[in-house]
Amino acid sequence: MKKLLTVYYFELGNYFKSKTYVLSTLLICVLAIVGISIPSILSAVSGGDSSDEKDSVIAETIAICDPEGIVSDDLILSFGKADIQRMDSEQQIRDAVVSEEVEAGFVIRSTTEFDYFVFNQSAFSDTAESFRNLMSTAAKMKYCEDNDLNYEDMAKMDQESIVCHEQILGKDSESNYWYSYVLVILVFMIIVMYGMMIATSVANEKSNRTVEILVTSTTSSSLLFGKVFAGATAIIFQIGLIFSSILGAYQFNKDSMGGVLDMLLDIPVEVLVTFIVFGFGGFLFYAFLYGALGAMVSKIEDLNKSAGTAQMVVMIVYFLVLFQMQEPDGIVIKILSYLPISSYSAMFIRIAMGKVSMWETVISAVILYGSVVGMGFVAAKIFRNSTLRYGNPISLLHAIKGLRSTENNF
Repeated sequence: MKKLLTVYYFELGNYFKSKTYVLSTLLICVLAIVGISIPSILSAVSGGDSSDEKDSVIAETIAICDPEGIVSDDLILSFGKADIQRMDSEQQIRDAVVSEEVEAGFVIRSTTEFDYFVFNQSAFSDTAESFRNLMSTAAKMKYCEDNDLNYEDMAKMDQESIVCHEQILGKDSESNYWYSYVLVILVFMIIVMYGMMIATSVANEKSNRTVEILVTSTTSSSLLFGKVFAGATAIIFQIGLIFSSILGAYQFNKDSMGGVLDMLLDIPVEVLVTFIVFGFGGFLFYAFLYGALGAMVSKIEDLNKSAGTAQMVVMIVYFLVLFQMQEPDGIVIKILSYLPISSYSAMFIRIAMGKVSMWETVISAVILYGSVVGMGFVAAKIFRNSTLRYGNPISLLHAIKGLRSTENNF
């Protein structure tokens, strides 16, 4: 245990001394705080009046040819501020638009038909849609006038909102979908990034022969376990600091953002705890695998080829889980939630969006952490057998077969 702690503290110190690790953590935290604070900053700069100003719905300068007098100026102005120019013919409208005398032109054919003219159409222009809504209102007013009906009463009935008191007795999969999606991506990135860092560290020590000195003062299992546990601690610190920055900045600026990130950050405690338990177990499982793969190469250039096995498994699991999020109670994701290679993301998806019994969660967690222990000792054996083996990289299958002929000395 003392040797393991020595390796652990040494490797953890390397993380905290790494400029890349420190700067990336601080940079992400600063960017998250600044990004979330932008609405508040803009509001403060504009004096807080920007939200009270209603932008014009229809273009500021428009030309209208309305032979039948279907649309009144008052109706147009009720939809937004506009400088209205009445014209007698379609050709006048075309000339005014081409000369850029007006921003847009409309020729009204009937209560249900109009032509829209614009010189250069903006990619985000909604002028035509706004005028279509205006024409719809004009058509209703015309109908009420012709049939001696009160338009205001009809409009009031039309705008009457229907109140639905939704009572979800189980899981709200729709609102839980987005933060579940983000967490799947997050755990995938953590495994790939930190797994490769551990594999690279192991491969570097073997490539420069440092490992030959290390194994004389400690055991191979202490070396590997120390690296993995140090990587796990570095993850917890980094992710915890980043999430604290995001949550703190969001709580401070929540009012100015109108709760827009609630669907991503309003995560139930049950789901968050499950994510931490299974995500941590999944990382340890793959971290030991990456460590073993890093030990099977003699040159750092061969690492990507050796680590391809783990990368492929992680990618397959990632896409399978994402594709099955629409069916959280389906047979495929149920199977994935019990396999140690995939339960780290599949089980918390089921808990967040589906129906899961406590005994299923416990069994899955036991299988996962039992597999972590097993993978840890298998990886340590492979690490020991590969320490002084140089030359071409060996395959994972060949390394596992070689364990049968070695002594179990740790």
